[in-house]
Amino acid sequence: MQSSNPVFTRSEGFNGKNQTSYASFDQPAYGGPITHTGAGTGRMTIDSVVQKTGITLGILVVVAAAVWIGTGDVLHNTQDIHGNDVTKVDTDKAQLLYTLSIVGAFGGFILSLVNSFKRVISPALVIAYAALEGLFVGAMSKVFQLQFGGGVVTGAVIGTIAAVAGTLAAYKIFDIQVSNKFRTWVIGMMFGFVAVTLLDAVLGIFKSSIGFNGFGGLGLLMSVVGLGLGVLMLILDFDFVERGIAAGLPERESWRAAFGFTVTIIWIYIELLRILAILRGND
Repeated sequence: MQSSNPVFTRSEGFNGKNQTSYASFDQPAYGGPITHTGAGTGRMTIDSVVQKTGITLGILVVVAAAVWIGTGDVLHNTQDIHGNDVTKVDTDKAQLLYTLSIVGAFGGFILSLVNSFKRVISPALVIAYAALEGLFVGAMSKVFQLQFGGGVVTGAVIGTIAAVAGTLAAYKIFDIQVSNKFRTWVIGMMFGFVAVTLLDAVLGIFKSSIGFNGFGGLGLLMSVVGLGLGVLMLILDFDFVERGIAAGLPERESWRAAFGFTVTIIWIYIELLRILAILRGND
């Protein structure tokens, strides 16, 4: 079955198309046989996918933690002219968080496009993507923590782990089969969701935002829908990896799988973070 996920469409194996004998591998020659006589090669396995995903997520977490710790205390207590205790924002550190989030978001977006459409996956670019997303996630998480109080980031992290584990368990226990129709609907909804949120972001520049990206009722609804889409995308990821392993893709393609999982996990985390922030803001 043909995959519509841009992360995996560059590889025939992820689309269930077994190529030729995979006794040994080099860079995947998409659309043709894969041959190699060098050392240190092998087939992609569940273990190799888990290892590469662990590396990318580990880098993301380390960079995010470095941003969180390195920016220090953005809020500090002081007294006004009347001797009253007040909390002030360190504008320099707040600006630094904003800059890091922008650099991470745009840099990660560019590399996500490069990695999605690159015919031969580059481990270095996948790692660079994880590092840039670490900048974005770390800075954004700290801003949310400061604005909406303690617990939103911890809750989003725990919720993300639970969502991934629960989806994997459901996928294996209930032996979920991904049909062409299911895949088409999920991908269609994903692109529709992205288009609507981007449109709202553009309208926001002209002070005409509809509220899809806001923190009101409509924003909450969009984040709930986004979370549901993230779970469905995770199911597609599991299916794509199973197809790739069955097709005998080279171990290097584990990096493509790791990249796909990282994209989806970040998606789920951001939506959960927004949901918890909106609920906390409405208390």
